[in-house]
Amino acid sequence: MPFTSSRTLALATATVLALVATSACGSSSDGGGTDTGGKVTLDVNGQPPKTQAFERKLFDKHVARFEKANPDIDIVPHEGFMDPKTFNAKLAGGKLEDVFYVYFTDVRSLIEKKQAADITQAVEDMPRRGDIQDPLMKIFQDEQGRQYGLPTSNYSMGLIYNRALFKKAGLDPDQAPKTWADVRKAAKKITGLGNNTVGYADFSANNQGGWHFTAELYSRGGRVARQDGDRWKAAFNTAEGKATLQDLHDMRWKDDSMGSKQLLQVEDVQRMMGSGKLGMYVSAADNITVIAKQFGGKYEDYALAPVPDAKGTLLGGEGYMFNPKASPEKIKAGVKWVQWRYLNPDLIEKNVADYAKADLPVGIPMPTVPDIFEGSVRDRIEKVKQDNANMPTGNYQAFMDAAPKVPGVIEPPKAQQVYAVLDSVMQAVLTKKDADIDALLDNAEDKVNAVYGAS
Repeated sequence: MPFTSSRTLALATATVLALVATSACGSSSDGGGTDTGGKVTLDVNGQPPKTQAFERKLFDKHVARFEKANPDIDIVPHEGFMDPKTFNAKLAGGKLEDVFYVYFTDVRSLIEKKQAADITQAVEDMPRRGDIQDPLMKIFQDEQGRQYGLPTSNYSMGLIYNRALFKKAGLDPDQAPKTWADVRKAAKKITGLGNNTVGYADFSANNQGGWHFTAELYSRGGRVARQDGDRWKAAFNTAEGKATLQDLHDMRWKDDSMGSKQLLQVEDVQRMMGSGKLGMYVSAADNITVIAKQFGGKYEDYALAPVPDAKGTLLGGEGYMFNPKASPEKIKAGVKWVQWRYLNPDLIEKNVADYAKADLPVGIPMPTVPDIFEGSVRDRIEKVKQDNANMPTGNYQAFMDAAPKVPGVIEPPKAQQVYAVLDSVMQAVLTKKDADIDALLDNAEDKVNAVYGAS
């Protein structure tokens, strides 16, 4: 995604690792297993930069604790994303870390290109494996079910709305719109407040329009692409795709509930929400922190509900994969590190307490409490979060209650190229009263099929 919650927006919060690529000195990509004396040296990225003092200190404390508990493993931390633009060069040059951060959208390609190690055997006895949401584990599996990485955090889209505006417009702030028809009705009432108030806003520039079309299509049960043998094909030219665009067109032109200013991007919409001039938009939870910290909003004014219709939600997130040249010893050590650092309910509980003590946001459904577990472990972590919350958790309870029931769907292959095509569709619908939705979808379908046919 161009501006996904876990990629850019949350960098503004105090709860997300900022990973900036650095050289991997001492990298293990030569395949060596251990140092002299049998000690495994493990290069990992994920260390926050010094500019994020609290997170850096906490991460380094975790490294020290892990090494004390595992004296046969030496963790060498690095700041850094898995940057697709430099990944191949790092891998070929022997500078790729043994354990590297990856977005969900890059996983499929890395597996297909054999650019990540098969860790199936190493995770067979991994603690808490059965408590991790199975759909997230499957993101890191091939068609044979072999495992190539581990999820460490995820987000899903919901409907952020302004409780204060709901109340002012005569709407119940404790009852969010449940369907897109409800959204349209609420948007008209909010717009009726006047004073340049906008009921509903959407993105339509810089690939963000295509991203949001995808999220809204998923909520109706539609899909952007489908697999046809070894190829992918466009799948959005359907009744669900047309309904998504028709509702936006009607809110924009018939109801006048989306305002006259269009070609918006995420910062524009966050600014509108922070100024108290916007009623609703689709996003993930971390937008709430950005709205409050950067754009002057009050935490108590914002709530997060499930996506309207709730037949599916755009799922995104991150995890860790392993250098394909790493030895079995390094892979085993790397799995142990990732499980201990990111998939460890005991440590997550301690993190919650540390963040609360530092007066950092606790209670919003986002890191430091990643929603990756299920069943009793999920319930246990949610209770710890509630007990330590310094945010109005009741504002997000509907979203959390629905989260296990709404199917999560990851972004389509070649997402950015697809979003670029769909941007023009969103722009036309929101800027041209006479936009021909059928023709727009037909044209976009041809272009997206060409994107998929190019590989």
